[in-house]
Amino acid sequence: MKVNISIDDVSPHPKSSINVIRNCEKIIDAHPSVKFTLFIPIAYWRTVRQDVKTQHPLAIDAYPDFCDSLKKLPRKNYEICLHGLFHGIPGVNDNDEFNNLSYEEATSKFQMIYRIITNAGMINVFKPVFRPPAWRMSSEAIRAAKDFGIKILALSPKDYAKQTYHGEDEKFKDVVYYNCNPPFDPLTHHETNEIVYHACEWDKNYLDIEKTDELIDWLSSHKNVSYAFMEEMIT
Repeated sequence: MKVNISIDDVSPHPKSSINVIRNCEKIIDAHPSVKFTLFIPIAYWRTVRQDVKTQHPLAIDAYPDFCDSLKKLPRKNYEICLHGLFHGIPGVNDNDEFNNLSYEEATSKFQMIYRIITNAGMINVFKPVFRPPAWRMSSEAIRAAKDFGIKILALSPKDYAKQTYHGEDEKFKDVVYYNCNPPFDPLTHHETNEIVYHACEWDKNYLDIEKTDELIDWLSSHKNVSYAFMEEMIT
């Protein structure tokens, strides 16, 4: 069984932060070969929900300690990937940033993303792997991602998300679809398992202590587990 564990929304936000790594380390202690893919919103900006909103986007180049923490993670266990710019549409919603973008708008977003990670000294840390916020992504944005140099898309197999792709995901060379999203899509056995959690403490899918222990026990219950980064999930 091939397994990748991805964590969305790791950011400088105090409630969606690098603190989730503590639970990852607990998993590594139990399963030293485990591999995590961290999906980072490059300028995370929650604007709608009052208890988590910030006054300005949390662009990572303004948070060198956060960037240093990512750089110091052991590369045998962690890879760093892209999860949008703001994550949402400021003042409209907190999730659908890439849902309705034109080709030109999406290209502009990718340009801003790479400008920030370059300024942060992270251009050689991030891999060209992209998960759209809330998994929704217009067909034009998918084409823009391909033309911009994104090598792998991490997407959803669910109808609500796939209908936004308009079949363009099937034309993209390398796509990884998740299949476990606890507690909504529980841990289940698949030949290839893409397991998704969140760093947001307000999310029901947050990788908390309980889910950490559940994952450790589930992995321990399976023999012949092969841990994989995103590019290894498609080979």
